[in-house]
Amino acid sequence: FGCRFIQYDERVPVPTHLFAGLDGDVLRAGKWFPVMMLGETAVIAAADPHGETMQAEVMRLVPAAQYEFRAALAEDVRWYIQDYLHAEARLLIGIERTGLAHWRNNMALWRTRLACHRTEHARARTAMKLLRWGLAMVALSNALTRVQENILKPYHAAILVAGAGLAAAGLYKYLKIRRRRMSAPWLHVMVDVTDETIRFTDRYHLEEVPAKPRNKTMLARMAASIPNYCSLIRPVPASKERTYLARERTILAAQRTIAASHRTLYARARTGLSFLRTGISFMGLGFAMNKLLGAGPYSFVDVVLVGAGFLMTVDGLLWYLPARKVKYGIGRSIAES
Repeated sequence: FGCRFIQYDERVPVPTHLFAGLDGDVLRAGKWFPVMMLGETAVIAAADPHGETMQAEVMRLVPAAQYEFRAALAEDVRWYIQDYLHAEARLLIGIERTGLAHWRNNMALWRTRLACHRTEHARARTAMKLLRWGLAMVALSNALTRVQENILKPYHAAILVAGAGLAAAGLYKYLKIRRRRMSAPWLHVMVDVTDETIRFTDRYHLEEVPAKPRNKTMLARMAASIPNYCSLIRPVPASKERTYLARERTILAAQRTIAASHRTLYARARTGLSFLRTGISFMGLGFAMNKLLGAGPYSFVDVVLVGAGFLMTVDGLLWYLPARKVKYGIGRSIAES
């Protein structure tokens, strides 16, 4: 064409006022798009920069003192139109990555909050282990008073005090965590928020037939709703390849978000099962000491052990059962959407 040319580049900051109010159909028919302002000159990318009809159309729709028409591939012009006039997400090339980055940040923030939840569960289990050690030392001290001729019998009182101190410290730390974790209705909210953070992936479903969920849980349905995305890199401008890769990174981030929700549910269930195991063990220990060793100076400790075991068993059920039930019937039904 004997004029300067321009190639599509997402880094070109097209001024908003240049394309504001323009009709995408008109631009596609004329194969032109305003790409930049150089002083008072509007630079127009056009498949046929010498087309008189196109030039008249530009002068009528784009206000500027002067115009410069540069040659561009029809495909480049189409990408400019799709990006800046907000086409469907799967058709965007350049500015789509900004939206994908936004969603990845949202998912990363939610995964961070889920990681905080799992850390709290780990702290609760640590406090429970301290409580378990303390009660075990109390039980040991109680047993020493009933077994004759043992070298530790003179120290049973010290072991009892140390065990009671450890148990009290563990109970205090656990109750602090329990007040925060058990009072908030986060279990149901967790699945709903996870559902919302990955809902944008509906725009990237490239498979006609969705995958079949592995089970009936809500999180399994979410995982099945996300396509097994794989980028096919073709010999096109690097900007388009980067968009394909950005889509794949975002889909993989959505899969990690669902996996983080699974881990958080399992962390709560694991905390409950740990309490159940400890509670049942101490209930059995209290009954066994009372039946096998008979009465002793601290027989009331047997009752304490049974009572503590019973409370831990009940508390373990309160942790475990909601984590098991929350996976069913929460949030939107992917199969019906």
